[in-house]
Amino acid sequence: MTPAEIAKVQDYLFKTFKTKGLEIKPRKQKDSAEVFIDEEFVGVVYVDEDEAGSYLFEMAILKEDL
Repeated sequence: MTPAEIAKVQDYLFKTFKTKGLEIKPRKQKDSAEVFIDEEFVGVVYVDEDEAGSYLFEMAILKEDL
């Protein structure tokens, strides 16, 4: 993801989750970025290949975290 895409998605997630502790960091893969809240990894944002300008957010909730 480009820095402009990351900023746009990060702003959206700030508003959605109402937290300033959220940060999106680029990955080696150009089609995605990692999402952190207060330095803890929570998921990955992917560029949606089927819909231009859209993104997918994937977050796993593990049994041991519940």
